[in-house]
Amino acid sequence: MAEALRIENLHVSFGASTGQVKALNGVSFSQEEGQIFCLVGESGAGKSTVALAVMGLLPITASVPEGSIYFDGKDLLKASPDEMRHLRGNQISMVFQDAQAALNPVQLVGPQLEEVILAHTDVTPRVANQMALDMLAEMGMPEPRRIMGQYPFSLSGGMCQRIMLAIAMVLKPRLLIADEPTSGLDVTLQAQILERIRTLSREQNSSILLITHDMGVVASMANKVGVIYAGTVVETSEVIPLFQEPQHPYTWSLLKTLPRLDQPDSRLEPLRGNPPDMTKLPEECPFLPRCNKAINRCRQDPRPPLEEMQPGHFAACYNPVIAGVD
Repeated sequence: MAEALRIENLHVSFGASTGQVKALNGVSFSQEEGQIFCLVGESGAGKSTVALAVMGLLPITASVPEGSIYFDGKDLLKASPDEMRHLRGNQISMVFQDAQAALNPVQLVGPQLEEVILAHTDVTPRVANQMALDMLAEMGMPEPRRIMGQYPFSLSGGMCQRIMLAIAMVLKPRLLIADEPTSGLDVTLQAQILERIRTLSREQNSSILLITHDMGVVASMANKVGVIYAGTVVETSEVIPLFQEPQHPYTWSLLKTLPRLDQPDSRLEPLRGNPPDMTKLPEECPFLPRCNKAINRCRQDPRPPLEEMQPGHFAACYNPVIAGVD
């Protein structure tokens, strides 16, 4: 299967008064076309920075000392501003975490949707209006024409999120980045939004890079998973092997915090400690202070590289978890 996105050894840092914040430290993963790839980790792990780097929307304080982001065979980090403007909204789209904040509060919904269509196609305003109506209807929005004449602040969070999805998907992009698309929504709305993303991926053959901290979302949505910690991908795998036989102690710890229907008597174990200070990252494995499987090599050698533990299952660990052993 063809490759939709490939990130190699991506480093991103931000200038701050306390020093350089090393947000990404050698992130590498690849995603196939039509695949839903979930990037999961705690807050501050670098998930949203990956998304902004792919979109070419990193703030001016950011620097990218090394790394590559390949889309359609081209390194996006070397693309010109004009090339990125052509790709954004057309070939690559993004749904931001806070939909109500991402939408323009003083512009009607209709013109915001039509703007994307008119910017990337040669259709007439009338055709753009109809395309916008059709897309809102596909999102399950009641009375799309009425919604087109509303301001975002008069709509609920769930409706705004569907509008953001409509804006992102109206031109059938090859890659959709969804950054915590269900954050702040109730369980029913979460299920509806996720089902809509899954349907759009299937019908349009779009690749989805889904960013989340919710392992339940990962279990229900992902074809493949990347686990990120302290700006580094520490494990990648197909979704079922990751849940059945996690290799990295961090992934194992995340899964131990979740209740399981097949093990109703199992005790939940909170993840101890705190993430590292991103301005003072150690040379060794950043998970070391929180790890219950650390060995001498973890303290003496540089951070471990991603290595294949099982076919298609990679982890960055000198002492990986043994299946069936807590």
